[in-house]
Amino acid sequence: MKVAEGMLLDKLPPVRGRLQEKANLAIKSRWGVGGPAEVLFVPEDLDDLVFFLSNIDDDLPITVLGFMSNVLIRSGGIDGVVIILSNWFRKAFVEDGIFEVGAIVGCSELSTMAMNHELGGLEFLMGLPGSIGGAIKMNAGCYGSEISDVLLELEGVSRSGKIRWLKNSDLDFRYRNSGISNDLIITRAWFRGIRHADYSVHKKIHEINKKREEAQPIHKKTCGSTFKNPEGIAAWELIHKAGCRGMRIGGASVSDKHCNFIINDNNATADDIENLALKVANKVHETFGVVLEWEVVRLGKKRSSDNNG
Repeated sequence: MKVAEGMLLDKLPPVRGRLQEKANLAIKSRWGVGGPAEVLFVPEDLDDLVFFLSNIDDDLPITVLGFMSNVLIRSGGIDGVVIILSNWFRKAFVEDGIFEVGAIVGCSELSTMAMNHELGGLEFLMGLPGSIGGAIKMNAGCYGSEISDVLLELEGVSRSGKIRWLKNSDLDFRYRNSGISNDLIITRAWFRGIRHADYSVHKKIHEINKKREEAQPIHKKTCGSTFKNPEGIAAWELIHKAGCRGMRIGGASVSDKHCNFIINDNNATADDIENLALKVANKVHETFGVVLEWEVVRLGKKRSSDNNG
């Protein structure tokens, strides 16, 4: 639904949370780029979210964002309403080895929580920079483990404002993807930890942190792996062998440390980042005949004339 500027806010239901026009999304982006949200909605709590979704037009575009650790917002911004969950959805509890966590709990936060309770199985989450909700949606993983290996159940709210509960077996998990509808907003999830693990949880997390520090440009403006690994080979290896390491467009460059990471190291725009990734993908295809599939989710409209990204 395309609404004239300044009119969309007037069409939205009264909420207890925050509604903001022309909200700056770049400040929330791990890349530090991207155009604005036409309207940003930050719900006060679950009831506020349900009320909002139950009282909006069916054709109103809705986009849900978390930590934006795997998202590129294009320079033209996002039409409609962008929803970012409030800290009410950051609650976390553990009982009898079961973790109940809100959707915007960070993956590393849950890993640390498991470590502090001496529960195993969730160490790999320390290697994921995003939130639990986003990680579930894309079945994020690293170091041989995925969210689908440890998730028991989730709670979500449908586009029509209905609360739903779905078990792991309902979610059609696959490599870096799931069958979770784009119309479902994940709000809470449950995970099982391993009691009396036959290894040191602290030591394993330390090893993961060390590996990340050594192999990834984690202190740079980046959204992690740009492309999924094709079957049987690492994307970074194809990018390296195609001669793309260090390649640059504008303020964006292919990381020398891990060439499946694109870095904003000189005031890059969203266009710089996307165009560089496309150039890398084309080079890999020309060299090896392999089509790289995006792992980063691209959202919004392109606007090449936007010099602010």
